[in-house]
Amino acid sequence: MSYFPNPESHHPLAVPHDVARPRVLVIVGPTAVGKSALALTLAQRLDGEIISADSRQVYRYMDIGTAKPTLQEQRLVRHHLIDIVNPDQVYTVAMFQSDAANAIKDVWRRGKHPLLVGGTGLYVRAVVEGLAIPQVPPDPVRRQALEERAAREGPATLYAELQRVDPEAASRIDPRNVRRVIRALEVFHLTGKPISALQRVQPPPYQFLILGLTTDRQTLYARIDRRVEQQIRDGLVEETRRLVEMGYGYHLPSMSGLGYRQIGMYLRGEVTLERAIEILKTATHRFARQQYTWFRLNDPRIHWLTLGQRLNEAALEMARAFWLCEH
Repeated sequence: MSYFPNPESHHPLAVPHDVARPRVLVIVGPTAVGKSALALTLAQRLDGEIISADSRQVYRYMDIGTAKPTLQEQRLVRHHLIDIVNPDQVYTVAMFQSDAANAIKDVWRRGKHPLLVGGTGLYVRAVVEGLAIPQVPPDPVRRQALEERAAREGPATLYAELQRVDPEAASRIDPRNVRRVIRALEVFHLTGKPISALQRVQPPPYQFLILGLTTDRQTLYARIDRRVEQQIRDGLVEETRRLVEMGYGYHLPSMSGLGYRQIGMYLRGEVTLERAIEILKTATHRFARQQYTWFRLNDPRIHWLTLGQRLNEAALEMARAFWLCEH
């Protein structure tokens, strides 16, 4: 099955009529497809502010590897939920859900238009679907034991266990996403209940227009490769080295993200820089494909737009109709 839609495919725009709830424009899609650039354009044209739905941009000092908006872009449009925790601090989906809700209320209260923008599928779903996130704090000791077991016995062993104790959760988790598998097992062992039983859905008090950006595979891969090369030129190696010198070790979840993990391999002398760049490009291609499991092309809630000359105009027209019909 292709992860990429026919460029001609689209869903009809249905503008909701209930004007009592805040309206949130959501922009999703794979990494490097151009979400941030489109959001910046729409926010400037329609008096909006951007709420980041990116699990890496929350970390301070991690700018290049997370493709964080530049200071100039942040001066043009106010951004929320970036640079809010240090790389060694825990930041959970439940915390993001609460912070995003507060940001949406703040933006709406001041008469601005909120844009929720990012490629972290669980973050977006937490807001759009109103997921009830289990309030179970991480257990570092148990988590480390599960991580060591995954390294020793292989991730498939943990996934098989999850299939036994919580088949519903297992059906929704990619077996390759070891972190999510470990979290589901962690919750089960701590509470004695499947995480799927604790995850309820409560419709949020917002109206949403969800725009999805996509393109063909060859174009997306080329965009990813160009961005990786630009990140290297911008100083990703130096940024990674500086983070380690500040005491943020490679074992941290923040440092296991794309870019820092691969450049860390180079800095530890495990591979050449050229090989690290090659590994990073391939891993990012794979990550982009995985993002389409979160943002499905046949999801009727998502209005897919293909990169092209009229992208900004089409998105602007839809956003204006969505926001301005409230009057």
